[in-house]
Amino acid sequence: MSDTLPDGIHDFLGDTAWQGAEIAPLVGDASFRRYFRLRMGGRSAMLMHAPPPEEDPKPFLHVAKWLADHGMRAPAILAERADRGWILTEDFGDQRMKEWIDANPDDEHAVYAQAIDALVDLHKLPPGPFEPYDITVYQREAGLFVEWFCPAAGLTVDEDGWREAWDKALSPMLARQEPGVSVLRDYHAENIMLLEPGKSGGEQGLIDFQDALVGHKAYDLVSLLQDARRDVSTELEAAMLDRYRQAAAPDDYFEDDYARLGAQRNAKIVGIFTRLFKRDAKPRYLTMIPRVWEAMERDLQHEALAPVAEWFAANIPDDIRVNHGGKIA
Repeated sequence: MSDTLPDGIHDFLGDTAWQGAEIAPLVGDASFRRYFRLRMGGRSAMLMHAPPPEEDPKPFLHVAKWLADHGMRAPAILAERADRGWILTEDFGDQRMKEWIDANPDDEHAVYAQAIDALVDLHKLPPGPFEPYDITVYQREAGLFVEWFCPAAGLTVDEDGWREAWDKALSPMLARQEPGVSVLRDYHAENIMLLEPGKSGGEQGLIDFQDALVGHKAYDLVSLLQDARRDVSTELEAAMLDRYRQAAAPDDYFEDDYARLGAQRNAKIVGIFTRLFKRDAKPRYLTMIPRVWEAMERDLQHEALAPVAEWFAANIPDDIRVNHGGKIA
């Protein structure tokens, strides 16, 4: 993390009520975005810098405003200058779901239950004005596995067969996906803020939703319950899926589609984490691949994933699979 402030930060703040505020850089994420906490007169706010051309803050603003307009707890927008990459928002504090549960494991079930309930509420809404999560997007994401992981593992694989396997696995789900729901796509314990930590049923805030699409109800459940960044027990996963079923009454194919999207998302993440290591020199992401791979192997056992499971059997050696990704050079 660099403590150097980006050019233009004082010009932007000069047009807001936060001119002269104390500026503290915060740890960022896997993107080019940078974050700062502003403090002034006992108040605080969050400043995001998403500089073009690497980043485009307009999707964040678009989704944040839609969520807020529909009763979901996205941070309020205090000021913006999208063409320069500046967005000033409400400060949700420091208490992320992940760290709170790590420090307060007895609260795990209650905090996850609240996160499930938020998805139930989101899925009751009409789908947002977002692009569709269609086969082109699913295939592009799944393709990251063969584009980045397989070469890094020293494997030459059947790329055409990979695409054909996903077409077969996903086509039954896509035929039923309409009209769909708003899918936040990175709904997990590092992107959910506890606004009232320690309070049963306390309010939770949403962040990092700028890539929202209109897709399947199961996707954000997979993101939450097959979390790439923290261990979620199979018992907790089953309990939370049951909570969602009781509240949302999904169709009879829900379990099949959950497995489909679990395998697809986890394959994508293995590819992304490999790319973050190979291209962006971020080795810490390699430590998360075994967790993601283990979840992917569970998903592949479902009969709905038979075409993809057959591809794995023909293309990925057993030693790599047993070692949940093996070694990446």
